[in-house]
Amino acid sequence: MAWVRRWAVSIASFVGGLLALFVFRRGLPHVGWIVGYLLLLWIVVAAMVQARDALAGSGRRAHRLALAAGDYTIQTLYHGIVLFLLPAYWAAATLTSRNVLFLLVLVALALLATFDPWYRSVVRPRPWLRHVFFLLSVFAALNVALPLVGVPPLPALLASAWAAVVGLTPAVCRAQRWRWHRGLAATVLAGLVAMWAVGLLRAAIPPAPLFLARAALGWGVAGVESLEPLPDSIAAGELRQRGLVAYTAIYAPAGLRQPVEHVWSQNGRVVTVVPLSPVLGGRAEGFRTWSRKTAFPPDPLGRWTVDVVTSAGQLIGRLRFRVVE
Repeated sequence: MAWVRRWAVSIASFVGGLLALFVFRRGLPHVGWIVGYLLLLWIVVAAMVQARDALAGSGRRAHRLALAAGDYTIQTLYHGIVLFLLPAYWAAATLTSRNVLFLLVLVALALLATFDPWYRSVVRPRPWLRHVFFLLSVFAALNVALPLVGVPPLPALLASAWAAVVGLTPAVCRAQRWRWHRGLAATVLAGLVAMWAVGLLRAAIPPAPLFLARAALGWGVAGVESLEPLPDSIAAGELRQRGLVAYTAIYAPAGLRQPVEHVWSQNGRVVTVVPLSPVLGGRAEGFRTWSRKTAFPPDPLGRWTVDVVTSAGQLIGRLRFRVVE
């Protein structure tokens, strides 16, 4: 019974989360739900910041219960937010690139928020880790929500970083014993630093909610439906003679217009960058575009990739092929 009390609710939450991810793995979250979760999270966090000392120091059982209820509510909100976002980041991440690390961070947050014993022992005793949980959850949520209302990925990325830091104003004021206007000025400036840092690291963050709906390599440009299947390895002579076409269908939310590029690389070295028509969001099958390469290096042997990237350098997806003698 002790084991059931300790783990049963967490395991049920974990199983429910897996079922939700299986059903909605390609779905995009609704912006209204994200904003509602974030507003409720910020209100509860701000209230707990102001009341924590009084509740913890009173010694009264009712106050201890109120403190525990508030902490559990915050944990539940984190759990809901991260699980809500995981399908969008799973779809946007490229597992063979560095932006998969951000997805793994979100998975770690989801696991911590799901299993109560882990959250109680790892997160609750460490105020700095609670702040990190808040920053990452708010940042990841706004980074998905803003493009859903037409904000391009790069401005959404920067605005999300700034807003997440500013959202910590109540915690900063409490920790430093500052008045609100001083704490707000400090977090606004810190938010600008966060924008700069996230801008430098943008390639390591999946461009959710954009994702590669379909991608293929072919010889001709008649259309993706009539592609001649390619072998795993392409002969160098045939490649020089026929050239190669990379087809991509990129999904973006309605109202979004995003310039993209195809970056052709050989053995990790960029060979050609092809600007493409801007992606126009709202098409269920994705916005289709393609690039054709006929001029290959004198020695084309090796491993090739075609990276589909935003104009700001965020990786949407990747195609691979190998050239042999």
